[in-house]
Amino acid sequence: MDDFSPSRVTLWVILATATLTVMAGAIIGPVVRQIQLGVGVSESLAGLIITTHGILIVVVSPIAGTVIDRLGPRRPLIGGLIVYGVGGGAGLVAETFLPLLLSRVVLGVGVAFVYTAITVLIFTLYAGQRMNRALGLRSSANSIGAAVWPLVGGALGALSWQAPFGVYLVAVPIGLAAVVTVPEAGRERASPADRSQPGLWARLRSQGRLFVDRPMIPAVYLLYFGANLFLYVVVVFYPQLLAGFGVTSSLAVGVYLAVNGASSAVAAAFYDRLLVRFGRPVLVLVAFGLWTCGFVIAAVVGSPLVAGGAVVLLGVGTGLVFPSAFGWIEALAPADRQGSLSSYVASAGYLGQFVSPLAFGTVIPVFGIRGVFGVAAVAAGAGFALLGGMVARETGVA
Repeated sequence: MDDFSPSRVTLWVILATATLTVMAGAIIGPVVRQIQLGVGVSESLAGLIITTHGILIVVVSPIAGTVIDRLGPRRPLIGGLIVYGVGGGAGLVAETFLPLLLSRVVLGVGVAFVYTAITVLIFTLYAGQRMNRALGLRSSANSIGAAVWPLVGGALGALSWQAPFGVYLVAVPIGLAAVVTVPEAGRERASPADRSQPGLWARLRSQGRLFVDRPMIPAVYLLYFGANLFLYVVVVFYPQLLAGFGVTSSLAVGVYLAVNGASSAVAAAFYDRLLVRFGRPVLVLVAFGLWTCGFVIAAVVGSPLVAGGAVVLLGVGTGLVFPSAFGWIEALAPADRQGSLSSYVASAGYLGQFVSPLAFGTVIPVFGIRGVFGVAAVAAGAGFALLGGMVARETGVA
């Protein structure tokens, strides 16, 4: 850790930035139908407005990580915020589908740099308990954003389908605030010679050896992929489950999703304290147990009230796993690889979000909507059993 102590304002800027990565898709989720009608395209093409930025994040994040390893996190963060604001805000003036789609490509590039830069910035500015606290608050801010931004987007969508895109412009003043409040960190203060990096193929070979020597690193990517896979089972399929109880209004469905996000936010806010008492493996094991129970309840639920309890369990599980994944990467990654190794966390997460509706959607024709949650419960239960065995061996219980 460096010899400076970041201010409280710096942390607030980091947390405000963290909510933007969630906002990228959440703010326009409620107005996809209006966008479809506004630009005159099919439902599948309108869906690309939601998914395109995610694919760009998967592809661009490793590039962003390499840049951050070379330059440090501050400048890529500021640049990413400006790109984010420009790409997202362009939807305000887009009148046809292609320019709107291209703006989402630009937005995805911005998110890729912002997401990984935030992670490395926390690793650089904080240490020990303060770092775990910052990671938990970052995940909490993400969850709060997941609860709030769709409500904001839906409200602005009442004005026009383009109005929600104006919210993206908030990234520009946040970027300017970062110029003033985010200090330069270790590698950014180093000389160019100190920041020199080996060539691409040499780095790839070295990274491959690192994955073999430290298999826990790819295991963390798989964990984060799975957490986002489960998260989007809730986001995509819970509205269909609720429709079976007659809960169909967008406001009512939004309340369930907001409760899920709020539960995750509360769990993440207490993450550092829970970590001191129980440790990461136990917290992640608890998360798999909560996911299993939550999905089982969703698969057999008979009332809207009980369905609300299920989303609380699922949200708490997410709130425990997200900061754990980043904390593990910080502990396992060499100092000069934190950018690139953190970038794969972002890629794994957004890949999980993209794959979730495709993978679990195939269950519906065979087992119906409840079958989706039954399959998710089996997957979470298998993860619980596997991790439980590993924890038992590690602690000498088995």
